[in-house]
Amino acid sequence: MTHLDLAGDAPSAADDGVWLTCIACGETFAPFDDLIYTCAECDGLLEVRYADLPTWGDFEGRGVWRYCDALPFEAGVSLPEGDTPLHEVPDLEDDLGLARLRVKHEGMNPTGSFKDRGMTVGVRVARELGVDRLACASTGNTSAALAAYGARANMETLVLLPSGKVAAGKVAQASLHGARILEVEGNFDTCLDIVQDLASAGEAYLLNSLNPFRLEGQKTIGLEILEQYREEEGGVPDRIVLPVGNAGNTAALYKCFRELVESGALATEDVPKLTGVQAEGAAPMVEAIEEGWADTERWAEVETIATAIRIGNPVNAPKALPGIRETGGTAVAVSDDAITSAQRDLAGEGVGVEPASAASVAGLRTLRERGVVGSDERVVCLTTGHLLKDPEAAAAAGVDPEPVPGTTAGVRAHLEG
Repeated sequence: MTHLDLAGDAPSAADDGVWLTCIACGETFAPFDDLIYTCAECDGLLEVRYADLPTWGDFEGRGVWRYCDALPFEAGVSLPEGDTPLHEVPDLEDDLGLARLRVKHEGMNPTGSFKDRGMTVGVRVARELGVDRLACASTGNTSAALAAYGARANMETLVLLPSGKVAAGKVAQASLHGARILEVEGNFDTCLDIVQDLASAGEAYLLNSLNPFRLEGQKTIGLEILEQYREEEGGVPDRIVLPVGNAGNTAALYKCFRELVESGALATEDVPKLTGVQAEGAAPMVEAIEEGWADTERWAEVETIATAIRIGNPVNAPKALPGIRETGGTAVAVSDDAITSAQRDLAGEGVGVEPASAASVAGLRTLRERGVVGSDERVVCLTTGHLLKDPEAAAAAGVDPEPVPGTTAGVRAHLEG
């Protein structure tokens, strides 16, 4: 693996051993002095860096803040989050013909998605900066998480959603937690363009995954998977398969693994292969992997049942594409029908997820059929959001109710008929 050198002598910009570095030009910046999201010199993406990196023995407690030695603070604005289950799915494992398959269910976080991990860190940074308004563009889950954590921190929250394109369960969450919701004419990428303009003008603190502190919280998914897997399986998974929208999780997991390698806590040869899955109607990352590009090309039109990954311009692609390539992974696009089928497969194991989450299992099935993933592999699929995030999709994928008479005899007759 390349792209190391994550720790070392702190530059003058550092604050208590923490600073920001541009991944494109290497310029360094103070972490908590200004509202900064990209490099002031070249507009490249920023990454949080540390003077010291922890090893496994440094962690204690539970949840995201168990890993505070790998984060900018000892504690954040917490509900609390993390400590999500690593499910066994024996029927799916047999059906796919794998040596081992586990499912990391991030839908079990407080607001029902992995976004909570990033918000507990990001909202704490907002407090540190003294801002009074938080903002995000969202396909739904980010808005729900930001609204909840903003409410917890008693901060004004503004969310921009693409009109008519967000699942009802997610809008309801943002609404109940008191966010100001703006329904924008356009898609998610239009919303993000606007939020970036507001953030650049100092009118709000941006908490999309363009914000490097968001990804610090999300990298704890990787730490948790490796610890849980080692404890329960006695090793590390060969591959982690995950849905890709803005590519924040892919970037965050790659950073997690690089830090562990640099600290000596993980051998290079043990780094899991990062494997991204997108819907066919929104697959710029897959296109970039297949074409060998260093960045994605923006898709102006995107459409898929998996609303959480209905994104045509993944802002974290420059961080995530090296993560897929350097770990020996790949990326694959799947149809909406395959996603729905995978959602049913997971539900058959008692694991309820929204459509975007099921994309990981749909992609794994495709890669098994193509022979890209071998039968001897130990795989973890990441599912990112709870079933009730999109109740309409869940109802459409499930079985229909059966009308019966209002008598015991009538019910018996129906069951025997």
